[in-house]
Amino acid sequence: MDRRRFLAALAAGAVVPRRALEAPAWLQLGAWTSGTEGRGGSAGEIYALVLGSVQDAGLPQVGCYTERCDDGRALHAAGRGRYVSSLALVEPEAERFYLVDATPDITRQIDLIVEPGFRLRAGERRPFDGIFLTHAHIGHYTGLAVLGNEGLGVRDTPVYCTRAMAEFLSSHRDELADTVGFVFRGPTATMLFLPDINSWALWERDVAEAVASVDVALLDGSFWSADEVPGRAVEDIPHPLIPWTMDALQGVVDRGAARVVLTHLNNSNPALDEDGPQQAEIRRRGFDLAREGMRFEL
Repeated sequence: MDRRRFLAALAAGAVVPRRALEAPAWLQLGAWTSGTEGRGGSAGEIYALVLGSVQDAGLPQVGCYTERCDDGRALHAAGRGRYVSSLALVEPEAERFYLVDATPDITRQIDLIVEPGFRLRAGERRPFDGIFLTHAHIGHYTGLAVLGNEGLGVRDTPVYCTRAMAEFLSSHRDELADTVGFVFRGPTATMLFLPDINSWALWERDVAEAVASVDVALLDGSFWSADEVPGRAVEDIPHPLIPWTMDALQGVVDRGAARVVLTHLNNSNPALDEDGPQQAEIRRRGFDLAREGMRFEL
């Protein structure tokens, strides 16, 4: 099967993520509510695993030889590399595994899933029960390519995305698709995954209300300031700056309504600097930064 037919076959199962789909009972998608679904119930062995936390082009980024990118190279050499923003949803007892965004780093990222059942399933060319795609930027879907015949050669696997995204994958047209976030509801906790958005003000929902309706939110933390990209105005950076996000959600965090974790950091972002002032400020205000291997019980 060639690449175009392979991607079209993957996209054939795509749907708009608004209702519960064909998935295990603990995994419910979409529906924004202000209720308490997912808060309470019996503890289980279901969890979300951070597979990556940086922007689409990775760290180090191609052609980047700044001190921060060199630090990224050192982290990879030490076996502690930063990868492009992604999650795995894991139900070990039932041996069910889901991927949220398929990145260019997928080959190394899935090594972070250490469950024996996953390794066995990968050997049978059926590692995932489903793949969720948020949008059509290169860091969020191009990992699908290595799941084809030139790579893993996966068996039929449903992909959950919007109709526009499915058409983008199927036709390879140049138009961009739309952007979505996913809400994953487990038996004990609820997670919002929204790693990339142009602006909180342009979203049809109030971001504080949306975040307060879940237990943990992994949100776009691409840039700290507009100064990171010389020659570009802040209006030209299609992401909310981290200080803006913290200002918008400070009340939610202060009252303990949700845990907010920033992900999808660009290689220029000083919040990547270990023990730097930006990291200190994020933690002082009660927020957190995603890191590969971070685990959230669902």
